[in-house]
Amino acid sequence: MACISDLVSAGIIEKDINNDVLWTWSYPSISTEYKTLIINKCGLGNGLGLSHGHHLVSFCYYHHQQSWFYLHLTDVFEHPTLLKVKQFVLVLQTRDFNPERYENFSHILSKTYSKTGNPASMLQLYLSVLVRGSCSTEDNGTFKIKHFDQIATFLCVPAKDVVKIFGLETILIYTALLLKKRIVVYHHRLDSLLWFVRALPAFMWHRQDWSIIYPYMQLTNVEISELLSLQTYIAGFRDAAVEGRTELYDVFVNLPAIEITVAAHAKEMFAMTKTHKEIAVFMTRQAENMDLNDTLFIKEVANKTNELLRSLRNLAVRNESGKEVIKLSELKENKFAPALENFLWNLAAAEGYTHI
Repeated sequence: MACISDLVSAGIIEKDINNDVLWTWSYPSISTEYKTLIINKCGLGNGLGLSHGHHLVSFCYYHHQQSWFYLHLTDVFEHPTLLKVKQFVLVLQTRDFNPERYENFSHILSKTYSKTGNPASMLQLYLSVLVRGSCSTEDNGTFKIKHFDQIATFLCVPAKDVVKIFGLETILIYTALLLKKRIVVYHHRLDSLLWFVRALPAFMWHRQDWSIIYPYMQLTNVEISELLSLQTYIAGFRDAAVEGRTELYDVFVNLPAIEITVAAHAKEMFAMTKTHKEIAVFMTRQAENMDLNDTLFIKEVANKTNELLRSLRNLAVRNESGKEVIKLSELKENKFAPALENFLWNLAAAEGYTHI
């Protein structure tokens, strides 16, 4: 029977009563490089778990080399099947982004492992989902992949809250997203970091591209090298030192301080125009509209973005191949103000319309 899920692998990391951290099981296999990254993310080795101070996060996810990794932390309280274990982290590696789907599934797997202490019982459920797209348990209910729609996952974000936090300055984030620039977000609390980073692609609904988010990054050589190899991303960090790494971002968002900084090398690209101001005012008003939920708010912003893109396409001409493109020479003939011309040209490049 053909595989119908995006599961790639699963694993278990345990912290025993002597505070030793061991990778105790994986199926079918997880590379040494991935294991090192995962252990750093889960934090069992330094005693923090997935927490910051006393603030516990039992589930998180991160993105690395076109794979998604979902980590579910379980505390073990003298359970007879795991007497020598204090905590364990269940790891799922997948090809798709769907936090609700894999939080639900990892919860079922973790409960099963806690009860039996035997990876084989968990593996049966994993293989059932891998092949059939579903699994059933006596104590934890039924899991079905089809119950977790991808579009619903994209819409399940607090987009209005982003605008409520930053007000008119949200236009800097919007512009960075629109022009496919690099955004770094800092927050010491992992849960705050995850929800904020996850929400940002919704402002570019016409792309529906959540592959650009790297929600939980660290200042390791491997992860920095990965970011430097990318042209556009939204990367989340818990280490405040990332603010000094200006080579990593065009826009820096200090979430706890409610501050947005444009890097010196990108300031020309973020020169504000009347168009920017109109969109900024529009988003803040829509965010204040009590009749709009987050889904309707995302739709309103998408309509505004599509309006801008239609205006941009009106500037296009047909090239020798019959394709509609925007030529810099033609754009200059419109005698736009320099800041607007620069913005439109960069937008055309981001949307793949440019022709020199």
